[in-house]
Amino acid sequence: MTTEPFLQVRDLKVHFPTDDGLVKSVDGLSFSVDRGKTLGIVGESGSGKSVTSLSVMGLHKRGTARISGEIVLDGMELVNATPDEVRALRGKRMAMIFQDPLSAMHPYYTVGHQIIEAYRVHNKVTKAVARKHAIDMLDRVGIPEPDKRVDAYPHQFSGGMRQRAMIAMALSCDPDLLIADEPTTALDVTVQAQILDLIRDLQREFNSAVIIITHDLGVVAELADDIQVMYAGRAIEYGTAEDIFDRPQHPYTWGLLGSMPRIDRERTERLIPIKGSPPSLINVPSGCAFNPRCNYAALNEGASETDRPELLDIGAGHKVACHLTPAKRQEIWDTEIKPKL
Repeated sequence: MTTEPFLQVRDLKVHFPTDDGLVKSVDGLSFSVDRGKTLGIVGESGSGKSVTSLSVMGLHKRGTARISGEIVLDGMELVNATPDEVRALRGKRMAMIFQDPLSAMHPYYTVGHQIIEAYRVHNKVTKAVARKHAIDMLDRVGIPEPDKRVDAYPHQFSGGMRQRAMIAMALSCDPDLLIADEPTTALDVTVQAQILDLIRDLQREFNSAVIIITHDLGVVAELADDIQVMYAGRAIEYGTAEDIFDRPQHPYTWGLLGSMPRIDRERTERLIPIKGSPPSLINVPSGCAFNPRCNYAALNEGASETDRPELLDIGAGHKVACHLTPAKRQEIWDTEIKPKL
């Protein structure tokens, strides 16, 4: 007997009509995540990572986005669900840690008030009980003197403390799915490590499914079981963290790894940036979207410019969308890429 993944996303498309054309922010994305597992979604800014997370949470304003495909959370389809049905799930079944807690939290209300409100929406308890729960959550995420800080406003917290408060709010109802969108952006490295440890510990405690969205491969190396690499609104590689770091198959993934600092080995050369810039999501290049920036596009007899590669399984659940043959990818990895990393 096979059990379905806790969250399944199938052929998700999120397009935004604009005066300049149709922005294809997400263009046919599929993935799944189980309870107790962590999926890392990585890619440069503009690759569609945050739009994907907002789609799962049902936070796109109806009428501004054209959304199709399926998002199934524990057997419930969300794309065609009513706003009230999705709102009932938000907080209790799924929660999100936003990229910028200062703008995500209301400046007019205290941090405690906002956690209490989120808790009481899904639990029929008195304000006194909810306040005690808020203090307990602030204490659990490592905020000192939580009985006093519960009455502080978001602007009175440091960046790291605001992020902790956001995590406390997200976890106040023990959600089954936690989405963390760039949870360590703009935090110093010691606070980053503390936040990542906190997410890991709380996941173990609640057995939550976790999605980490980031451009930082160091973050997913720390937390993720599986990794999906996105480019121009589509998945171009998917595999276990071990596959992506030790046996990457796509030139874009090679570029991400080459531009990441490493402390586990001596580096004799400078970091290698990926040439060029991500494409406009209004005018995505034909064929493989990465072809204008790819050093190996010319090896495919023109297919890179005309045919869009499909995401194909190359064994053990490792998937890649690339026109290069497996033998050629292995040769390039062994002779050119791996020695430089």
